[in-house]
Amino acid sequence: MTTPMAKILVVEDEPDMLTILRDNLEVEDYRVEVASNGEDGLKAALRDAPDVILLDIMLPGMSGYDVCRNLRSRGIRTPIIMITARNGDMDRVAGLDLGADDYIGKPFNIGEVLARVRVQIRHAREQPPLRREEFRFSNVVVDLRRQVVKRGGKRVEMTSREFQLLSYFILHQGELITRDQLLTDVWGYSHPPITRAVDNFVFKLRSKLEADHEHPRHFITAYGTGYRFAV
Repeated sequence: MTTPMAKILVVEDEPDMLTILRDNLEVEDYRVEVASNGEDGLKAALRDAPDVILLDIMLPGMSGYDVCRNLRSRGIRTPIIMITARNGDMDRVAGLDLGADDYIGKPFNIGEVLARVRVQIRHAREQPPLRREEFRFSNVVVDLRRQVVKRGGKRVEMTSREFQLLSYFILHQGELITRDQLLTDVWGYSHPPITRAVDNFVFKLRSKLEADHEHPRHFITAYGTGYRFAV
């Protein structure tokens, strides 16, 4: 079941692809805004506050990478799903590094796109109840209600996916958490695929929050299994 009247921004320059995405999203009762280039997509994202952005990379003028970078630099953490023909490993890593929350290559199954949209909306709107509003470890302060992270008193910019993962670790402090558990509970997969997404995002958390990301004290690898968050 979809979240009623959620707003989706589709930024895509191929008319046929734009029509397919818009029509299928509208059938699911989403409100859909569209843009056919990067500049208009950025303006719409800033103006209309969508719940999810479907963002092509190869756009005329400003690329999807530039749109994503611009939004994240402004502190906007709206979930971004990149949809593109550039689906090599390096392209996926580049998109995730810029702050994208998910990545779907063309050609795609429209059912999968709709499922990924539902996952992002569910995570954004139905965060699990938190035991406390503020959590501290080392020189890091996590405001769980306002979704603000500071390290040494300075704000750390995080994507929505990074914050979801961090919150999950905090909620399950000290527990052994498998990669499949994270892909199911944080990414929303019913059948977790073989992917390096979890490891890539844990690496990002270490880079942003550990004093020495090569010798982490908090985000501990359980080799062959997953991770444990220690304070």
